[in-house]
Amino acid sequence: MKSKRKDTYAEAGVDISAADKTKDLIRELVRPTFGTEVLTDIGHFGAFFKLKQYNDPVMVSSTDGVGTKLKIAVLMDKHDTVGIDLVNHCTNDILCCGASPLFMLDYIALGKLEPQKVAAIVSGLAQACKDVGCALIGGETAEMPGMYKASDYDLAGFIVGVVERTKVINGEKITQGDVIIGLPSSGLHTNGYSLARQVFGTDRDPLALKMFYPELGKTLGEALLEPHRCYHNDLKPFLDKIHGMAHITGGGLVGNVPRILPAGVSAKIDRSSWHVPPIFELIQKRGSIKDEEMFHVFNMGIGMVIICPAEVAESMKLQSGLQGAIEIGKIVKANGSERVIIR
Repeated sequence: MKSKRKDTYAEAGVDISAADKTKDLIRELVRPTFGTEVLTDIGHFGAFFKLKQYNDPVMVSSTDGVGTKLKIAVLMDKHDTVGIDLVNHCTNDILCCGASPLFMLDYIALGKLEPQKVAAIVSGLAQACKDVGCALIGGETAEMPGMYKASDYDLAGFIVGVVERTKVINGEKITQGDVIIGLPSSGLHTNGYSLARQVFGTDRDPLALKMFYPELGKTLGEALLEPHRCYHNDLKPFLDKIHGMAHITGGGLVGNVPRILPAGVSAKIDRSSWHVPPIFELIQKRGSIKDEEMFHVFNMGIGMVIICPAEVAESMKLQSGLQGAIEIGKIVKANGSERVIIR
């Protein structure tokens, strides 16, 4: 009777044996991310994490997904970088509050459960977690035929970090005269892919992803799958001196920088202070997109904004580990309702 039920479930599109094999593969990928704080192995109904070595800890959490960048991964049948995107995106978000990641949980939903595909996704998650000292403490894999096409999947995650209450970064120290430092992005990161896919017509012509562009030095697909850069390790030594940070995701500079500005000031940004990477210029030209929309949709080459005193900014620019930190503007007295002025 049990065998018959299993076969019936498989006929409905859910393969329990594939799920068991996937768990075995995941277990071996995830265990290396565990530190002594992790008190459970993969497979429990909940994951246990022991918080220690903090006096007055504030827990900081964030959740996000990879978005339609996954469509590019599916078309290219390359799945080992999208997990990196997810971890780095979430890590950057809580970093803006001064927090370092403790643990992460992921959720993968697929039209058809393919153990090797899931293992590739989780390998990226695990590697990115190890890079920032974060435990990939748990997750869920769901086979959902009828909800997704056989080759399609979605990937989302939830991260929890911690910061001492006295070291929380919330932007309240930002003042007129502070310097705005920009850290380069590695590409689109995880935003603007619906527009990019439309511009290049990748859904109707997947071969477009194989086209080599001299200005990119790689194929379009390779450029679009470039992993989201993580800024945690680079910026951690400077957190005590930073007045505010903004992770430049959906909404671009104009949508994200105002989230950390106190009343009475605006951010004046000089767009000539950095070179917009070729991938954005290519998208704008092919799609005949106005500058204003480009700066609302994409990061335009700046993945993280740091606001700090001038002397701190100078030391940041001199740090080779910060990979291209440049001064892109200043904090000025607010004049009207415009919070971000890009000229």
